[in-house]
Amino acid sequence: MEEDIRKLINDVIVENGYILDDVIYEKEGNIYFLRVILDKQGYVNIEDCVKVSKLINPILDEADLIKDSYILDVESKEKGSVSNG
Repeated sequence: MEEDIRKLINDVIVENGYILDDVIYEKEGNIYFLRVILDKQGYVNIEDCVKVSKLINPILDEADLIKDSYILDVESKEKGSVSNG
């Protein structure tokens, strides 16, 4: 599933100046997380994470690849993140 999500969101991420480093779908306790890990030339800050979250959230909702309820967590390789449930 991670590879399908990567293919779905990679273009919009790249078009906006970022690198899609990784996509991880995992369960912690009873909560599922879709973690989208970003990189770019320079430092990925919280505003970058918010921007990408807003860009990919509608794409993910439209594709409806994940049947479980989950939290979208966009973070940098340096571990700053934004959760968007």
